[in-house]
Amino acid sequence: METAILETKYALDTFYFLVSGALVMWMAAGFAMLEAGLVRAKNTAEILTKNIALFAIASVMYMLVGYNIMYPGEAVNAYWPGISFLLGGDNVAEEVLAVGSDGWYDGSYYSGMSDFFFQVVFVATAMSIVSGAVAERMKLWSFLIFAVVMTGFIYPLQGYWKWGGGFLDGLGFNDFAGSGVVHLCGATAALAGVLLLGARKGKYGPDGQINPIPGANMPLATLGTFILWLGWFGFNGGSELVLSNIDEANAVALVFVNTNMAAAGGVVAAMLTARLLFGKTDLTMTLNGALAGLVAITAEPLAPTPLIATVVGAVGGVLVVFSILTLDKMKIDDPVGAISVHGVVGMWGLIAVAFTNSDATLKAQLIGLATIFIWTFVASFIAWMVIKVVMGIRVSEEEEYEGVDLAECGLEAYPEFTGSRGSGL
Repeated sequence: METAILETKYALDTFYFLVSGALVMWMAAGFAMLEAGLVRAKNTAEILTKNIALFAIASVMYMLVGYNIMYPGEAVNAYWPGISFLLGGDNVAEEVLAVGSDGWYDGSYYSGMSDFFFQVVFVATAMSIVSGAVAERMKLWSFLIFAVVMTGFIYPLQGYWKWGGGFLDGLGFNDFAGSGVVHLCGATAALAGVLLLGARKGKYGPDGQINPIPGANMPLATLGTFILWLGWFGFNGGSELVLSNIDEANAVALVFVNTNMAAAGGVVAAMLTARLLFGKTDLTMTLNGALAGLVAITAEPLAPTPLIATVVGAVGGVLVVFSILTLDKMKIDDPVGAISVHGVVGMWGLIAVAFTNSDATLKAQLIGLATIFIWTFVASFIAWMVIKVVMGIRVSEEEEYEGVDLAECGLEAYPEFTGSRGSGL
């Protein structure tokens, strides 16, 4: 009887992990739709190509080397995990339920491969953040080469420092589902690329003039936001890891509720902020408010009450509006607001943990924040710079004017509507 119960728990937790991972994988569709909606029509096919290609690259690189860096069998030390290759063997063998005479088993709550699947969709999420920020003027293959470095090495190393048992974990740094490890990391890599890439032509004029470049498809961007909102239940809920007892089931339910309430708080706060600042209810700010609320609560969705989670999300919703405006004033061109949503609000999420979780300290949170930012920025800047020197990272002015769909993909997403190149579509 005891063996049957343990086998059932094992199967249930493995299934929960896999379903949660599938929800996070669906976030790739959300990013693709959001970004396709927020870029101009002439750049849509290329942004979609980037999104499906980066997911495949992330999967391959994390299988080859990334997972073993992030979760080494035996790390060299708390700062460097060492490098080993490929899944299987001693790395991610399928766990076997081994029940002893005392009714205890080997400690595995779920299949080792289900853990890999759940983690690989996280690294793809981090890379998806980069694609929107560098949209409309970056060479496709330069981006894809960076994706190899990001998903295989940059992301896994800082992930090891927290989730793999490295020095940040030892310091008491708290990041439940990745406001820092995933979102701040992705946004920081994007920032490094944007600084080297420069702004889109016509985005900024003389005397500090900022020229809005509206996206081509707001219904698509809104659909993408709803898909991301849905996927986030797997992102945060799955990070509880197990479901098969009363305490864990209750914890998962609270994580789901807090995740939803933070997103709602972000929407309302961003709407109100935009209304006060612009006199209009800006849809793009509202969408980014939802995502900001989700990013903010990701660092700690279990400790707060639903009311506090709503407040955490609402602060994120306010921050993202001001951050987008500030970056524009600094002439840092981010077509989808990814650096603000995932970077600035990711920082807020990490700091908020110190006020919602009594086990966390502000010092540890700030050390973790600074470590992730510095490592990711320096490593990414070097990688982007090498790519720039070797093959360039920006398309020509003519290609940018014509649209990167034709220049990089040889086809258009909306051929009926993009025939007039001077229209700004």
